[in-house]
Amino acid sequence: MVIKRDVLFDPAGKMRTLHIWLPDNYYESDERYPVMYFFDGHNLFSDADATYGKSWGLADFLAGWEKPMIVVGIECSHEGNMRLVEYCPYHVKSGFLGEIDGTGAATLNWMAHTLKPMIDREYRTYSFREATGIAGSSMGGLMSVYGVIRHNDVFSKAGCLSSSISICMRELHAGLGRADISPDTRVYLSWGTQEGGRSKTGESYMLRTNRAMAGYFGERGAMTALYEQKDGRHCEADWEKQVPAFMDFLWRDRPVPDAL
Repeated sequence: MVIKRDVLFDPAGKMRTLHIWLPDNYYESDERYPVMYFFDGHNLFSDADATYGKSWGLADFLAGWEKPMIVVGIECSHEGNMRLVEYCPYHVKSGFLGEIDGTGAATLNWMAHTLKPMIDREYRTYSFREATGIAGSSMGGLMSVYGVIRHNDVFSKAGCLSSSISICMRELHAGLGRADISPDTRVYLSWGTQEGGRSKTGESYMLRTNRAMAGYFGERGAMTALYEQKDGRHCEADWEKQVPAFMDFLWRDRPVPDAL
C-alpha cells in the first residue's frame, strides 16, 4: 500500500510530500523491514502522480517481489529549477544544465540525519546501514552516487539510473578518495543507448562516465554492476524495465542480466 504524508524539508524551510510503500500486511504483523529511499518519489508508484504521466510501476513490482520492504519516495521541488539545485551536491558549471549552485549536500544531510531517524521511529524498520539503500534517476541518480559516498555509514546500497554524474565527476572522485567506503557497499550504475552524446571515436559518454565511476568504486573495494540498456531513453518507462534488475542486485545478490 502507498501512503502520502507531508514533512518539513528543513534545507528549504518548506513542506515536501513523502510517498511511502508499506507491505500489504504491515498493520497485521509486527515484522521489521529494510528501507529504500528514492528521489522523485511522485514518479515511483502511480501514473496519476508522475510528472509525465508514467511511473516506475514500483507498486506492482513490490507487491509481487519476494523481499518485503519499505520504500520512502521523497517528492522533489516543482518550483523553477529548484530540483536541479537541491539534487546537485556541488557548485558546477555544466554545458547542458548551465551553472548550478547546488545544495544537494544539505539535502543528503537532511535525509541521513532527520528523515531517516523519523522513519525509523515511526515505522518498523531495520535501521542499520546494511538494511538501508538509496536510489534515483538522472539528478536523483547523481544524488544516489553522492549519498552512498558521503553517507556510507548510513546507506550501503545505491541504485543510480541514467545518473547526471558527468557534471561533477572530478568532485565525486575526490569525495570517494576521502570517504571510508565499506567493502559490502553495492552500487548499480546504468544508462541507455539512446541517452547522451558520443565521442569522435563513437564511444558513448554515458558509458565512459559510468565505467569510470565503477572503477573508482572498485578501487575502494565496493561491488558495482554496470548495465547499458539497449534503446534505453531518459524516461520512467525505460527505468521501470530496470527495477527487477537493480533491486535483485542490491538486495538479493543476483547478477544483472545481459538484456532487459
